[in-house]
Amino acid sequence: MSEFWLISAPGDKENLQALERMNTVTSKSNLSYNTKFAIPDFKVGTLDSLVGLSDELGKLDTFAESLIKRMAQSVVEVMEDSKGKVQENLLANGVDLTSFVTHFEWDMAKYPAKQPLVNVVDTLAKQLAQIESDLKSRTAAYSALKTTLENLEKRSTGNLFTRTLSDIVSKEDFVLDSEYLVTLLVIVPKPSYAQWRKTYESLSDMVVPRSTKLIAEDNEGGLFTVTLFRKVIDDFKIKAKENKFTVREFFYDEKEIKREREEMTRLLSDKKQQYGPLLRWLKVNFSEAFVAWIHIKALRVFVESVLRYGLPVNFQAVLLQPHKKSATKRLREVLNSVFRHLDEVAAASILDASVEIPGLQLSNQDYFPYVYFHIDLGLLD
Repeated sequence: MSEFWLISAPGDKENLQALERMNTVTSKSNLSYNTKFAIPDFKVGTLDSLVGLSDELGKLDTFAESLIKRMAQSVVEVMEDSKGKVQENLLANGVDLTSFVTHFEWDMAKYPAKQPLVNVVDTLAKQLAQIESDLKSRTAAYSALKTTLENLEKRSTGNLFTRTLSDIVSKEDFVLDSEYLVTLLVIVPKPSYAQWRKTYESLSDMVVPRSTKLIAEDNEGGLFTVTLFRKVIDDFKIKAKENKFTVREFFYDEKEIKREREEMTRLLSDKKQQYGPLLRWLKVNFSEAFVAWIHIKALRVFVESVLRYGLPVNFQAVLLQPHKKSATKRLREVLNSVFRHLDEVAAASILDASVEIPGLQLSNQDYFPYVYFHIDLGLLD
């Protein structure tokens, strides 16, 4: 499973024994894989400042998770032709996400633990805000280019009634620069090919004999040329419509056709040039954002543990990875039983959801007598 539970309990003898019981039960029952989660000792400051940080970290946690999900989705969109390789590009410090979480070590160089907690949180917030700003600008430019290119490509893939004809026709298909003659393009249903060839010369006066030629087909019909005098264009269109032949409005402009082709070539080149740098940026900054997110989780455990268990700082954080979804209910029962002594009343009954206690997460009517946070690595779900 790509799900982790990050919990903490007081670090006194009784609770360390409770943690050992938890490890024994979860291991024997094959409920979860458990590892210690190392969190450095931070400068605590005042309890009032911790309460404020608790709220700020909650918002930052939500923001960071949303950001890395958006970045993961951007990788999917950029790697449109190689979606099977997306996961190998979503790494944290060069390793897969599960390995990074299970072997987490606080980055003292990026986020010095000797700094006041508020400074560490501010550094993380500014880092993530900058990544989000860059993400918006970089992906917006690429998306605009991609949309323009897709629109041009759609014009080349529709049926004969709607698609561009610039990549179908050639100069030789038309009578050009004539004061009297003009070449029209007519869409004829496939079952009517014989009728067209038999009747097109008589649909109007002044149609040039043997001037029709089939130049393109799709599943429904064919595109024929026909040359006639300009003065009978309107009459020919009316008669053609009566016979279920459709004159496609088209003016052969060599400069415009060349411009369209050059535009397509330029856009394909621009997309190819932007692809590599954008994917590299996404990979690097996804890693940065993910690493920051797990540091935020660690900070939340620290802050909530101090608020919940008090001073001096003394708690043990543990990372649990449930083995399967069906085992999570049983795992929760084991934890609530093992740590029942931390809050007898809450463990025995459902806490009133209106009561707010620092360090506790209330989801619907769930309440846990230990500090608990959830980490979901299903970023592409």
